[in-house]
Amino acid sequence: MDSLFGHNSVKAVPKETTRKFVLPSFKQESRILDTKKSQNIAILLRALNVTREEVSEALLDGNPEGLDPELFETLVKMAPSKEEETKLKNCENESSKLGPAERFLRAILEIPFAFKRVEAMVYRANFDTEVKYLRKSFQTLEEASEELKNSRLFLKLLEAVLRTGNRMNNGTNRGEAKAFKLDTLLKLVDIKGTDGKTTLLHFVVQEIIRSEEAFSDDPANKNTPCDKSNLKFNEDDFKKQGLQVVSGLSKELANVKKAATMDSDVLSGYVKKLETGLQKTKQVLQYEEQSLPRGNFFDSMKLFLKEAGDEISRVKAEERKALSLVREVTQYFHGETNARNEGHSLRIFTVIRDFLSVLDNVCKDVGRMQDRSTTGLGRSFRISANAPLPAVNRYNEHNSTSSDDDSI
Repeated sequence: MDSLFGHNSVKAVPKETTRKFVLPSFKQESRILDTKKSQNIAILLRALNVTREEVSEALLDGNPEGLDPELFETLVKMAPSKEEETKLKNCENESSKLGPAERFLRAILEIPFAFKRVEAMVYRANFDTEVKYLRKSFQTLEEASEELKNSRLFLKLLEAVLRTGNRMNNGTNRGEAKAFKLDTLLKLVDIKGTDGKTTLLHFVVQEIIRSEEAFSDDPANKNTPCDKSNLKFNEDDFKKQGLQVVSGLSKELANVKKAATMDSDVLSGYVKKLETGLQKTKQVLQYEEQSLPRGNFFDSMKLFLKEAGDEISRVKAEERKALSLVREVTQYFHGETNARNEGHSLRIFTVIRDFLSVLDNVCKDVGRMQDRSTTGLGRSFRISANAPLPAVNRYNEHNSTSSDDDSI
């Protein structure tokens, strides 16, 4: 009873002693690499998420498939110095004490001429991507040249500018110009009308819109016979239709705008880099006889180098063709003299891109004016008699046998 319900004196509970936490002792790791270098390599290995076995297999077989090209670029940065390499190879009895970075490098160094192979694999892993980029770039240059030379609307625009310039310069020594510098297109917005807002480019756009109205209204230009339903369009409808045609020039010359972002010297530099890299990669084959017959690295690399050499030859042929077309289109629009000066550059595309940007803004402005039902913009536009078209120059007239009647 007492034991169940009896009052027991409470014993003083002793104060809990403060516990001292002691970190478990780890086996001291042998550091062969510089501490910072070792930590950086360990971090990179975790980020790349690859095993020593996967890397070793790729270096033995010479097959980069399945591994990110970044891996091999990172491995190049991991390459140990001669002193570090010697220490790593000689620490066989202490391998269990090595840190993760040292263990990884030691496993890689067991492969003969490991980092010579890594350098070759960097080139191989990036080769297809670089070739694809160059081919796409040269194809864009070809298409841009063809677009520019064969665009009916662009040639009509040039014709309208030249005709307007000659009308403005009538009676002067520049009133019978046969051609003009394309840079002049960028200056059309600098010539203002009597209202101080409307520019010469507004006037040219309106002229082309009217010509497109006539083109659209001509039954000879329609694929289907003209009937009463085709006559429902009023003048405003045709103006909007003509504006849509002019506004579409920017899309029509889409590859011209892409080409304007390129640099021919940079592209040629990439081709040269591929060639230089190929020759450097071939040097790895000299180590074949000194390597144990392990894996298929050298056989695989020989096959790749042969295919790469053929591929580079094709890329160089595409480069010559693309730059030749650029020179042709530059001569077509700029004349022989400027073609020699600018044939190796892509400046002509830059000028047209900048002009298309200005043209888009003017077309939007004309569209807003049409929406406000502003009439007779072209008829009300007046140009000061002493405001000549800028930079109009005489150049050799294009061959009269040109296939396009709209060429200037």
